[in-house]
Amino acid sequence: MPEFRIAPSILSANFAKLGEEVDNVLASGADIVHFDVMDNHYVPNLTIGPLVCEALRKHGVTAPIDVHLMVKPVDRIIPDFAKAGASYITFHPEASEHIDRTIGLIKESGCKAGLVFNPATPLEVLEYTLDKIDMVLLMSVNPGFGGQKFIPYVLDKARKVRKMIDERGLNVSLEIDGGVGPANILDVAKAGVDTFVAGSAVFGAAKDSDPNRYNSVIATMRAELAKA
Repeated sequence: MPEFRIAPSILSANFAKLGEEVDNVLASGADIVHFDVMDNHYVPNLTIGPLVCEALRKHGVTAPIDVHLMVKPVDRIIPDFAKAGASYITFHPEASEHIDRTIGLIKESGCKAGLVFNPATPLEVLEYTLDKIDMVLLMSVNPGFGGQKFIPYVLDKARKVRKMIDERGLNVSLEIDGGVGPANILDVAKAGVDTFVAGSAVFGAAKDSDPNRYNSVIATMRAELAKA
C-alpha cells in the first residue's frame, strides 16, 4: 500500500487568509491541498474556481493540489483547472456524459485523473476505468457542505475498492472525504484508504494566529495512522 497522505480541505479554512492558512497546514505536516469545487447545481453550495487555485500557486504553494469537481457538466472547466495548477482532478461519474472521454481530457491536460463516488453511488464503473485513473475518492458524507458526520458503511466500499486495486496490481490512490479526524482515521486506514481528506477536523482545530496551531491535530492523526 502507498504511504499515508493527509489532505486538508481548504473548504474549512479562513478564506480571508487562505495563502497563509495553506502555508501553515503544509508546514504542520500535511501532504496535499484538497480543493472543493461546488457549483450550486450538482451540489447545493457554491465555492471556488480556477482563479483561487491559480492564486495559491502564485502565492508559492508547491504541494499537490487535489481538485474535487462537484460540478455538472464537468468537461468545460477541466482545462481551466489544469492551467491554474491542479495536480489531481477528480469528478463524479454521474456528472459526465462520457466518463472515458472526461478521464482522457484530464490526462491530456497534464493532470492525474480520479473518480469520486457519493456514499450510495455504486462502484460498477470502476470495472472499466480503474486501470485508466490515478485516484478513487470515496465520499463518506453527501457532498455539498463541510462538518458532516462520517457514514460508516463507506468503509465496506473502501475495502471493495482496495481489493480491486490490489488484485489488479495497480498504483491507484484510495482517498476518503467527509467526517474524517483523529477519532476514526485508524479505522479508515484499516479499510484500505491511503489518502485522508480532513477539513473541519484540521482547520477547525484552533482559531488563533499561531502558525503552528495545526501541528497537534496532524501529529495526532499521524500517530493513529502509525498503528495501522
